[in-house]
Amino acid sequence: MSARRHLQGLQVASALRASCLRERYSLSKFRGDLMAGLTVGISAIPLSMALAIAIGVPPQHGLYTSLVAGLIMALLGGSRYSVSGPTAAFVVILQPVVQAYGLPGLLLTTLLAGGFILLMAIAQFGRVLSYIPHTVTFGFTLGIAVVLATLQVPDLFGLVLTEPLPNFFFAKLWDIARHIPTIHWPTLMVTAVSFAVMYLWPKLKIPIPAHLITLLAGVLVALLLSHWGYPVATIASSFEYHAHPGHTAGGIPNFLPQFALPWQGLEGNYWTFDMLGEVLPQALTIALLGAIEALLCAVMLERMTGKRYHANSELFGLGVGNIVAPFFGGFSAAPELARSTTNIRAGAATPLAAVIHAGVIGISLLWASPYLKHLPMACMATLVVIVAWRMCHGRQIVNTIRTAPTADVAVFVVCFSLTLLVDMVVAIGSAVVIAALLFMRDIAAMTKARDITKALKHVPRPLPEGWRVIKISGPLFFAAADKIFAELDEFAKEQQGLVVHMDGVPLLDAGGLDGLTGFITRCKKRKCQLIFSDIQFQPLKAMVRAGIKAENGNFTVYPILADALDAVLDQDPHQPPVTEPATESKV
Repeated sequence: MSARRHLQGLQVASALRASCLRERYSLSKFRGDLMAGLTVGISAIPLSMALAIAIGVPPQHGLYTSLVAGLIMALLGGSRYSVSGPTAAFVVILQPVVQAYGLPGLLLTTLLAGGFILLMAIAQFGRVLSYIPHTVTFGFTLGIAVVLATLQVPDLFGLVLTEPLPNFFFAKLWDIARHIPTIHWPTLMVTAVSFAVMYLWPKLKIPIPAHLITLLAGVLVALLLSHWGYPVATIASSFEYHAHPGHTAGGIPNFLPQFALPWQGLEGNYWTFDMLGEVLPQALTIALLGAIEALLCAVMLERMTGKRYHANSELFGLGVGNIVAPFFGGFSAAPELARSTTNIRAGAATPLAAVIHAGVIGISLLWASPYLKHLPMACMATLVVIVAWRMCHGRQIVNTIRTAPTADVAVFVVCFSLTLLVDMVVAIGSAVVIAALLFMRDIAAMTKARDITKALKHVPRPLPEGWRVIKISGPLFFAAADKIFAELDEFAKEQQGLVVHMDGVPLLDAGGLDGLTGFITRCKKRKCQLIFSDIQFQPLKAMVRAGIKAENGNFTVYPILADALDAVLDQDPHQPPVTEPATESKV
């Protein structure tokens, strides 16, 4: 597979076709997919519910997301091991949408985000997204993790809040601090047991996911406290659904999602352009973040397995999944690294493992709903905090701060701070712009002009009086052009001629062309002859397109430095300089 096809081509369902059609699908692969699908599916049930609760919608919508979006993305995507569903990174973006517009606003935002991602795939933006620096990714990921953990504090401590938490981060902290006196100690006990089990269970080396044991322990403690007269909040006491017309029940419905227009439930059951304008920034943010998460996950899985992914195909599956999911009650979804690595370790061989995972989610809706309603809210918040902790990439961030250049650390700090203080759109946009400016500064500093007249390696014979050889190294673009041509002006003062050796100039942009034109004009006024040598293809092409042509006796071009030096040495210093057409190569 060529690199261009791998990074830029668009092949729908490439992972499924490559692993199940081009490669022989065997019984052993099916066994691996089956075990992996069962393992990941069971693990995904509580996490999907917890993330839905964190956003502010009933937990069944998290299951709908894993079922519908997870199934479509597995069938149409470009990474054979990715498992999709709700992700923690979306919580801080979508929660304000739920507060403002409820579930219909959330579903409409997801639909718009899916459309943007699909356009990215069609425009083959898979490669472009990889240009976002790692420091930017670390910055907004850490910011999201901090905000996400902060949002769980009320459920962890059983705080009684009279109003939803404000959007501004420090206002959130102040509001939480004001309600500390309302701590509910039975809820705090469930939280303490949950964190203790999450920390201690992996030390026993028993191959059962820690979060499942945490849920069992939390349910047991909650039932005991309730028996003793100290009830704690559970899914059944916090959420209810319409079981029959005119009748509601607590917990999770025991039926599969049904088709409905995403905006049903809004006033008048229709959307407005004003509403679209309000949720459009969040939809764009979700699209960008979802694309980044999907491709980062695919890259990590490729490193683990050696199996290549198709970047734009992965975006295509992601876009279609987010377009279809809202019609069945699902919200924004993306491949999640923890689920996907669990999928590999459990023996997955093809995307059918993720399909089976979606089937397990569907079965849980039909058969496990009466049991899931007993899960304490404190346990669900504990799982979200653990996910937020894992999002931090603490070791990588510490290593980056210790080893990265100061400019990269500054970009990280800016992105992290703006994620907390403003939002992700501003954070990512500002950090990318700053990173690009710092990068251009560093590249401009690498472009240099130096006098090599007396360097025997380049100029083996002395040149006539009044001649210099100047070597330019680095791209001649707008950020470096002024400095370089100012230095060339200094070199050209009171000189009969200048040989400009350009074998180290790979790029000449509009700013460089403007500086070059001005320099040639100034040398002509000074009667300083210019000879250029070793011009690379792109700069030569740019000069031709700009109409910069050789002028006999003033400006000439030679293919190699040796020819240029011979032309200088052949000239009679007492006569006006004459160019020999037989040895020169004019532009």
